[in-house]
This record gives sequence, C-alpha cells and structure tokens, in this order.
Amino acid sequence: MIGQREADIVTIGESMVLMQTMSDGSLAYAPLFTRSIAGAESNVAIGLSRLGFKTRWISRLGADPFGDAIMSTLAGEGVDVSLTTRDNAYPTAIYFKEFKGYGDPNVYYYRKGSAMSRLTPRDVEASWLDNAKHLHVTGITPALGDETGNAIRLVMGQARERGMTISFDPNLRRKLWSEEQARETLLSMIPLCDIFMPGLEEAEFLVGERSESEYGAFFLGMGAKAVILKLGERGSIGFAGDRAIQAEPYPVSRIVDTVGAGDAFAAGFLSGFLEYGELEQGDGLRKSLERANFMGSLATQYKGDWEGLPKRDELLRLLSGGREVTR
Repeated sequence: MIGQREADIVTIGESMVLMQTMSDGSLAYAPLFTRSIAGAESNVAIGLSRLGFKTRWISRLGADPFGDAIMSTLAGEGVDVSLTTRDNAYPTAIYFKEFKGYGDPNVYYYRKGSAMSRLTPRDVEASWLDNAKHLHVTGITPALGDETGNAIRLVMGQARERGMTISFDPNLRRKLWSEEQARETLLSMIPLCDIFMPGLEEAEFLVGERSESEYGAFFLGMGAKAVILKLGERGSIGFAGDRAIQAEPYPVSRIVDTVGAGDAFAAGFLSGFLEYGELEQGDGLRKSLERANFMGSLATQYKGDWEGLPKRDELLRLLSGGREVTR
C-alpha cells in the first residue's frame, strides 16, 4: 500500500461555499452573487500552499455540488484533499456576506446540521497525521457539533504523541455557541498546543482584561510554548520563553474586507515558523511576526477570504519593496 504523501502542515476544519453580493447593499435586495469557498482552516492551507509548503486539509463535506466545488478549488490550489470524507446524509455548509459600503461585512452562516458538524472521535483516522510535521486547528470546529470538540482534542493528543508541533487559533465565533461553552472548550485546548494565536479581544474573552504581557505569561503558564497576540491596527506581539517581541503593522490606505485577515496572518506566521524553526530564537520570531502582519494586511485589500493571497515569489518581492513588471 502506498503511504500518505508528506505534509508540512495538516489542517482540520469546515470549508463552506461563500456567496457574496456583486454590489454593495442589503442582502435582501441583492439580485446577483458570486460564488467562492471559505473556511478558516482551508484559508490557511491555501495560503501556505501558495507559499510553497505541502498542505493537507481534513474535513467532511456533503455529497453535493457545493462539496464538489470545494474539493476542486482546494485541489487546484495544491492542497491534499485525499482524506476528506463525502457524506450522503448531510450537506455542505454555506454562508453569505453582505457589504453595505461601511464597516465590516455582515456574515450569515448556514452550517447547522452540516456534514462537518457530525464529526466524532470515532471518525478520527491515524492516517490523517501520517508523514506530517505540524497540525493547525482552530476553535471553530469544536463549536460545530456535539462531539466535534472531542474529536479535535483527540487529534491534538495524537499529534503530540507523534512529536508534531501544534498551533491553535481560537477564532472565536460567538454565533455558534454559548459564551460559557466557548470559554471552557477553548481554554481546554491551550495546554495541547505549542503555538497559541489569539486576538486581543479573544484573550480578554478567555481570561478577562489584562495587560498584553500578562496575557503572554498566563497562556505560556498554561503550557503553550509560544503565544502570538494579534493587536489589530497595532500589529502583533509574540511571547516565547523569556522573550517578548512586537512587530509593527503594515499600514493600508483602504480596507475592503477584513474577513479572512486572521487566517492570512496565521498562514504568514506559520510559514515563518516552518522556515525559521525555534521561536525562542528572537530573529525567527520577529521575522515570522513581520510576515504574519504583512499577510494579514494584504488580506484586507480584496473581497474574498483567500483569493488575493500571494505566492512565495510575490510575497518576497512585496516585502522587499519591489514592483512587478506587468507590460
């Protein structure tokens, strides 16, 4: 039997079909939509694949045309989808974005009862992690169903037993579950990860209002080896060992769509981690943070969760201030 092909990173989560209005205005009166796909974990997988890393995405999709669209899109981006399950009984999830011309877009999810919400520990396969180096998970999957959180914790434990590194982005989705359940579940996952990647508001949600350095110390004390705190317009700060390194933001002149920026940040940071290695070395942590900030800023410049993410040569050129010859 041929073994599973190598993967620099494995992600596990739900991807949905995304419907976006073609013009700004109320969703109720929009006559035309464009179709894409989106999901935190698949966004990260695409971002890393474009940067030259081998990615594997694990999920459950309906045996329907929307599932076909997700599979073909991810495969076309070089993501290994060979272990994703198709379910005849439950559908692929879908969500809509509404742009009104001001503020962040409104998002409407239709994912209750989806194929991925039926994930249980019994579905977890050892082959998911074969020939893989790193596991990336988010707090979205545990919110989807009754047993999805137990399934993700099981995979995290298996990854640790194999000696893999693990990153965890809480990616809080308040619409999906109660605050009490969200807080309890997300906190239980921190001791299982090496890299914890909360936003400032997520950190406050989990443990109350504290200073940035106190957040770093608290989450390191829970077992994470590195804490990467996203500060929004102020950039980001990373805590590892006795180091605290802050990276300045990349200013943008106009924000089009903030949805997906956190996933682009995660892809940027993890690409640096996979490239530079140990985060206790200050230079590697700083470079990873700078790349993450840059990727996050790029993601706010276009509609869609991942479509504008750069390829590796584009990223390096943009970071060095170079311009592309287009004609």
